[in-house]
Amino acid sequence: MTMSEGDLAVMEIRFVRGAMLDSKPPPASMRGAIGWLRENLLSSPFNIALTVIIALLLAWIIPDLLRFLIFDAVWTGADRDACLEGVQHRAIGACWPFVWERWPYFVYGSYPGPDRWRVDVFFVMLAIGVVWLLWLHAPRRDIGAIYFFVVLPISAFILLTGWRAIGLEPVDTVLWGGILVTIVVSWVGIVVSLPLGIVLALGRRSHMPAVRLFSITFIEFVRGVPLVTVLFMASVMLPLFVPEQYSPDKLLRALVGIALFASAYMAEVVRAGLQAIPKGQFEGAMAVGLNYPQRMRLIILPQALKITIPNIVNTYIGLFKDTTLVFIVGIFDFLHTVEISRIDPKWATPVTSTTGYAVAAIFYLIFCYAMSRYARATEARLALSDRR
Repeated sequence: MTMSEGDLAVMEIRFVRGAMLDSKPPPASMRGAIGWLRENLLSSPFNIALTVIIALLLAWIIPDLLRFLIFDAVWTGADRDACLEGVQHRAIGACWPFVWERWPYFVYGSYPGPDRWRVDVFFVMLAIGVVWLLWLHAPRRDIGAIYFFVVLPISAFILLTGWRAIGLEPVDTVLWGGILVTIVVSWVGIVVSLPLGIVLALGRRSHMPAVRLFSITFIEFVRGVPLVTVLFMASVMLPLFVPEQYSPDKLLRALVGIALFASAYMAEVVRAGLQAIPKGQFEGAMAVGLNYPQRMRLIILPQALKITIPNIVNTYIGLFKDTTLVFIVGIFDFLHTVEISRIDPKWATPVTSTTGYAVAAIFYLIFCYAMSRYARATEARLALSDRR
């Protein structure tokens, strides 16, 4: 008995699976720690060679670093004798008593002792503002933005400089120093550079000749000179153009110089993001009837800033480290307080300078690494939203 073509078609239909198979987990060699190692460190012969070289370097550096900072370090003592005793026994380690004694100077500089609570309040208020803005699930982030950009600067100015009307004695900025100056200078530079950089980037792409010429001239001039020159111009040359009674404070001059310098570099970062946006985005925004401010605010700038997040954070990290240059114009930042403290005869040992620089390195590493990790998390979150 033979089957017709119709019967064969029916049999074929009967063997078509009606439901999808459940997905199975990837092989054990492609997941977990082993999978991460294969994908990131052992994915090619070149990556394997680099991994081996870096592992050997770490095996050479880390043990000595741990011995200096922890195992051979001196943790207690009243003066240099405690640290010299360790050196005489060939256990050359960090002199942490030097750090414990000089730590208030590292943080506050010469800020008056009875008023240092004002600096602590400023640090707490700044931490609240940063968390409020950067934490995605924080309540009322719109109010947080007003707090960070309006309330916090006014409160910080009153707290740190003083106001007799409310019982706060004035404190001259020449007494500021240490981590306080580093945080203030970098905070002002970071907050000012992005919006001003956006304005300059848009001005450079403007069709108005005067605006375009001014933006190009400012950006190229500032980017064409070192930051040290900008600081000297702001600190030395600026007072020559204004009456002495109206001469701005030395710290204020440095803040203005650093903010303008960072803004010029930020303008080029934003301009790169704007150039990466396809022309169709501009045309589509115009087609739906959006005016120029609406196009930039709703369509163009969000995409441009998302593209340039790594470059923006890189500029911020560079700015945070460049704050050490303010000591050239006589402002005592964190690194300069370490420089001054290490030459104190009370703590003159072969390891005092190394210990101070190690503390400075750890401080800058923590802040810069935190910024880079937050930027990385933001990139991953935005990339996930794009895939969805």
